Amino acid sequence: MSQDKTHHPPLKPTIENLSQAIFIVNRHAKTAPNPKFLYELKRNALQKLIKEGKARKEGLHFSNNPRYSQQQSDVLVVCGNYSFHLPPSKQDFESLPHLGKLDNNIRNPRAVLSLNQAKKLLSKYTGMKEEPSNSYKKKGYEKPVFKKLGESYF
Repeated sequence: MSQDKTHHPPLKPTIENLSQAIFIVNRHAKTAPNPKFLYELKRNALQKLIKEGKARKEGLHFSNNPRYSQQQSDVLVVCGNYSFHLPPSKQDFESLPHLGKLDNNIRNPRAVLSLNQAKKLLSKYTGMKEEPSNSYKKKGYEKPVFKKLGESYF
């Protein structure tokens, strides 16, 4: 029996599919126990889309969550009907206009895609592979050690 309960045909790497997949991966990364791979997948996919001319950098926004309470900016990237933020490079500060504060009324459209589908599409598109994490491996049962009353645990 396969792990996926419903079989979905593989998605084609269109701009709309890729931008939806990036949206799903980004949304799940915010709450994932180990978001490093998901953020890396998002960044690589967006950079490849920018390089291919399928996405564009619009400008810089002040970050809603600045590190160490310092003012920080993020690059606004538009891909299809979706917009995303990436950490800026030095060149971005020199070449992109600053758009000021992020408008919280602008929202990305809803996406109906599972995280697994999104990861598969972006992994295939970028060539990245997820390394299995060791944090979820079952550890063998360890029998508790009980000391006699008054004995030291050290």
